[in-house]
Amino acid sequence: MTSKEFLRQAYRLDQRIQSDIEELARLRAMSVGISAPVSGEKVQASLPSDAPFARCVEKILLLEEKINAEIDVLVGLKEQIRGVIAAVSNTDEQMVLRCRYVHNMTWEEIGSEMKANARTVRRWHGAALLHVVMPKNPIKI
Repeated sequence: MTSKEFLRQAYRLDQRIQSDIEELARLRAMSVGISAPVSGEKVQASLPSDAPFARCVEKILLLEEKINAEIDVLVGLKEQIRGVIAAVSNTDEQMVLRCRYVHNMTWEEIGSEMKANARTVRRWHGAALLHVVMPKNPIKI
């Protein structure tokens, strides 16, 4: 794993968590919805013992557990990334890495924040990646 791949993991994990949160919101909306009554006569040998919304609630609980586990991994990963970035000696390079990989800023936002043009920001980024020392046991997602 390259230093860039290691640093980029936080962004991807954050995207995955956001996607799971959106799915959780849809499940919650479905769980509180009123199901339509059955108008036709239906003969069934055994009636289900659970309420119709019970399956949604079970899925919600499982998804919440998954999201919490992913958040724990993200917190650990960002802590490891901050340590790696702090080890870079040049402050401009540190700031570019922090803005890009901790705060998920675009190149334009980083340039505006650091009062530098895009070419300078990318040059600092390239130099910073060369100065990154990978941790012994990097977190992999």
